[in-house]
Formats: sequence, structure tokens, C-alpha cells
Amino acid sequence: MRRSWALLAVLLAAGCAEVEKQPEATPEVESNAERSPAASREPKLKNSTLKYLANRKLKPQPTRPLNVKSHCAHKDAIGTTTKLDLLVKEAVVKTFDARVTMKGYGSCHFDLKDFDQTEQLPQALLRHKRDAGCLVRMWEEGPRVTVAFNSCPKSCEGDAFSYLWPIMVEAKSGRCF
Repeated sequence: MRRSWALLAVLLAAGCAEVEKQPEATPEVESNAERSPAASREPKLKNSTLKYLANRKLKPQPTRPLNVKSHCAHKDAIGTTTKLDLLVKEAVVKTFDARVTMKGYGSCHFDLKDFDQTEQLPQALLRHKRDAGCLVRMWEEGPRVTVAFNSCPKSCEGDAFSYLWPIMVEAKSGRCF
């Protein structure tokens, strides 16, 4: 056993003696003249998802206070009726009353008096006072505002919540669909 340890120590020492000390790598600094304009504007793509997104003209949505006013009613092709009364000023929800009736499944009703606003940016977030899991989120996507409902089956009758989709509002006109 002692002999194998001695042999291992000799081999290890011999291996270390053969390895030369490598010079420390210094990062290459390119001057502004050497750098291409395209390389300085676009980040290097590291994975396949970014590679596919690179050729699209996608821009990040600016984070700014939500401002929208809507008093609308809409009925779609399958008979779902949406009524919305919404006023949001500088990301503070002033008025919110949404009623959605799904033909054959029931209806859902959401009223601001049943909610507390817990966040303003990046999304207006309303949390139900009696049902902590129930959330209503509002955010802007280009010319549209989305009002989405999360985990709120108690605000609906029957199985209506299973068929509830977000309400979309055109920010300029206030039309909903």
C-alpha cells in the first residue's frame, strides 16, 4: 500500500513538472474603428430562440402607467355577451364592472368594490377581498388593453369560469371584444 502511494506521488510530480505555466489570458479590446456598426447595435445571439426572434421586428412594450376608458358591450358569434365599464387613470383603477355571459354555461360578474388594487406597474393588479386567489390583471399591448381573470370561479355561476376568456379593449376607442 505504501509503495502505491509513493508511485502515485512520483507520477503526479512528474506530470506537474511537464506542464508549463500558461500566460494569463487578457481580453482583447477592439477600438471603435475596428468594431463593425452592426456588431455594436445587436447583442450576440446565444440560443436558438433568440436566433429565430432576431429577424423579426419585435420591440419591448414600454412600461408606463395604464390609461384607458371603456363603456362597451359586445356579443360574439357563439353568443357570449360582454359588458364592461372601465376607467383607469395613471395605473389607478377608478371604475371596474365586468359582466360576461356565456350561452349555456352561465355568467361571471366582477365589481371594483369586491377588489383591492395591490399593484400598478407593470400591470394594474386587483386582488379579491374575500377570495385571495382571485386576481384581475390589466395591461397594455400596443393599441389594446387586456383584462384577464385568474382563479376566480367564485365570481361565476355554474362552470362559466372554465369558459371565460380575457376581455380585449381598444385603448383609443374604448371598444371591447
